[in-house]
Amino acid sequence: MISPEFALPLTIFIARIAETSLETIRTVYVARGHKYLAAGIGVGKIAIWLLSTGLVLTNLDNIGGIIAYIAGYGIGTVIGMEIEDRISLGDVVVRIISAKDPQALITRLSGMGYGITRLEGSGAFSSSVAVLLMVVPRRALEQLTTILRNEYPDLLYTVEDVRKASEGGKIFHGNESSWISRFFGW
Repeated sequence: MISPEFALPLTIFIARIAETSLETIRTVYVARGHKYLAAGIGVGKIAIWLLSTGLVLTNLDNIGGIIAYIAGYGIGTVIGMEIEDRISLGDVVVRIISAKDPQALITRLSGMGYGITRLEGSGAFSSSVAVLLMVVPRRALEQLTTILRNEYPDLLYTVEDVRKASEGGKIFHGNESSWISRFFGW
């Protein structure tokens, strides 16, 4: 049994971690345009916030509760970012710039289900470059960047979040999981 002097700070700490984790996830979903999901998460977040903040404000003489509130915020932010990373909802644009012929890379990645658009360009330090553009599900990004880092270390690549994309085109031809599966990180 937890002693009463530790029960209040522990309750505040756990509530604050949960609330801040939800807020971190909600903020990411707002930025990606998932308004209904963000609103649903926000309802749970504000209920927990009322509990944790109310407990602190009605017990301002409890220093442990105040410290727990502050510490829960920091830990909740980290946990929220980890959860959001595991959910991997949405898509990213991967831009690859190669001074060499990228046909072997294109063949390999298209065989894995990635759609690739190739553009020709020129660079300040190279007479010609190939720019490859890909819209990739976030859940497939780690696999892709691991291949690029380990097998093609001379390439330059950038990754940018996609807030909104047309729904008519198929961007990834590999195995897709449902959004509910990605939401829970399955």
